[in-house]
Parts: sequence; C-alpha cells; structure tokens
Amino acid sequence: MEKELDCCEVNEVHSSVLQKIIAEMPDEIELYNLAELFKVFGDSTRIRILYVLFEAEVCVCDLASALNMNQSAISHQLKILKQNKLVKARREGKSVFYSLADDHVRMIIAKGQEHIEE
Repeated sequence: MEKELDCCEVNEVHSSVLQKIIAEMPDEIELYNLAELFKVFGDSTRIRILYVLFEAEVCVCDLASALNMNQSAISHQLKILKQNKLVKARREGKSVFYSLADDHVRMIIAKGQEHIEE
C-alpha cells in the first residue's frame, strides 16, 4: 500500500527556506485584498460579463440582451465589478457604457483559462 504524501515522516523545519518565505510573504491586509479580488472572479455571471467586455464597450441594455438576463441583475454584478476596479463606466447622453478597467483583467482571465485547459 502506498504511503500518503500529505505529511512529512519527521518534523524538521528548514530554517533557510522559512526565512525566505517570511521575508517575501505579503502582509495580511494585502493577502485579504487578493482573496477578495479572486472571490469576484468566482461568479460565472461576472465572468460572462467580462467576456462580453473583452469584445466591446457596451451599455447595460446590450449586456442584458447578450447574456439573456434582466438589467437589474446585470447592474448588480456591474456594481461589484466596478467596486473592485475591474470595469469602468462612462455616460453618453442617457446611456452608461461599460468597459474593462485595464488589460490586467483580460490577463487574469486568460491565465485562469490557460490553467484549466492544461
């Protein structure tokens, strides 16, 4: 029977490795903020919205139509994306158009997709 690999057989702390880890580890606030950002990506509706925004700047009406959802649900998700600085908005007349905040958003999604396709 094969031994489980989850635990070491001896309790040995490798001090040089531990010192490097401690020196490089971001502080708790930064780690919390990073975890919160990834939670935003944990909703498939928000991912679908981002994919639409990869292609074009669109208003809520366009998003609702493209995703076959009501405008209220789309607006709720856009608010979350905007609060997390993933999308930006601009008003033109009576319409508000949304776009990706920057290229980092596209890169994060692309890396995630690359990972799941391995």
